Amino acid sequence: MDFFKLISDIERVDPEIYDRLDSRRRVFRHFGLAGKTLTAAMLPNLVSGVFQRAYGQTTLNPDIVAVLNLALSLEYLEYYYYDSGLKATNLIPAADRPAFEIIRNDESGHIKVLREALGAAAIPDPGRATFDYSGGKGSGTGPFAAAFGNYALYLGVAQSFVDTGVRAYKGGATKLMSNKDILEAALNIHSVEARHSSHVRTVRRGVAANAAAITVPGNLADLNKQPKSWISGTDNGGPSPSTTPSTAAVYGPGVPATGGPTDLFFPADSNTTQAGVDLLTNTAGATAASASEAFDEALDAATVKTIARNFVDAKSTLFV
Repeated sequence: MDFFKLISDIERVDPEIYDRLDSRRRVFRHFGLAGKTLTAAMLPNLVSGVFQRAYGQTTLNPDIVAVLNLALSLEYLEYYYYDSGLKATNLIPAADRPAFEIIRNDESGHIKVLREALGAAAIPDPGRATFDYSGGKGSGTGPFAAAFGNYALYLGVAQSFVDTGVRAYKGGATKLMSNKDILEAALNIHSVEARHSSHVRTVRRGVAANAAAITVPGNLADLNKQPKSWISGTDNGGPSPSTTPSTAAVYGPGVPATGGPTDLFFPADSNTTQAGVDLLTNTAGATAASASEAFDEALDAATVKTIARNFVDAKSTLFV
C-alpha cells in the first residue's frame, strides 16, 4: 500500500480532509506516531485511524453502505473502461491521452476513498473480466462491441457511464445526510464526475465535427451526435438512443418519476419544474432547454442498476 499516494488521492477527491484531521503540519501527530518509525505493518491501522478521524466512522448504517457500495461498483465500471481504452492499440489519440489518464486515475482515487470509508463492508474488486463493455451482458456482442476500436463510439459509451454516475451520486445523497462528512466527500466525488462528463462531451463534439459536417454545436436536434458540454433535456436519448440497450434510460425518469412537493422522486433530465415552481412560466426568457440545463436530476438506485447491468456478465451479482 502506497500510503502517501492514498492520502494524495483522498485529497484530490476531498480537499477538506486536512481540515477534518487538523492542519497539515500537525496531522501525523494525531496518528499517535510521533517519534516512531513508520513501517508497512503499521499502515492498515494507520489508514483506519485516518478515516475514523476524518469521517468519524466506526460503523455505517445499511443505507449508507448500500449507497457507497453502489458508487464503488460504478467507479470500478468506469475505472476498468478508461484503463482498457488507454491500453487499446491506437484508440485514444496522443493529444487526448493525458486527460484520459487523469480521468482513469481519478476513478482509482475514488475507489480508494470509497473502500476506506466502507472498510470491511466494501464489495470486493470485481475485476476487469466482470464487465462487458459491449453492452451484451457477458456475450461480448452487444451494440457497443466496437468501442475499443472506434474512438467516437468509445467516447459515446464513456459519456453514458459518467452521466449515469453523476445522477447516481445525486440520487444517493439523501441517504447520506445522516453523516455530513460522508455526504460531503460523496458530493466532492460527484463534482469531479461532472467535470469528467463535461470533458468527454467536449471531446465528443470535436470528434464529431471533424468527422463530418454536422449541424451547429448544441443544436437540440443533434445532441446524440454532437452534445453540449452539459446535459440538455434528455439529450435526444444519448449517444445511442435506438440500440438495445438504449442510452435513453441514462437521461430518462427514475422510479418514482413524479411526486408531491415534499416527496422524493426522480424526473427525467428534461424536467423544468423545481421545488414546485414551473421555471418556464416563472422565469423571464426561460426555454425548455435552458430550464432543464439549470438543474441536474437525480436517479434512483434501482434504475442505475438496471442501466449498469447491461455492462456486466449476467453471471455476476454486481448491480443486483
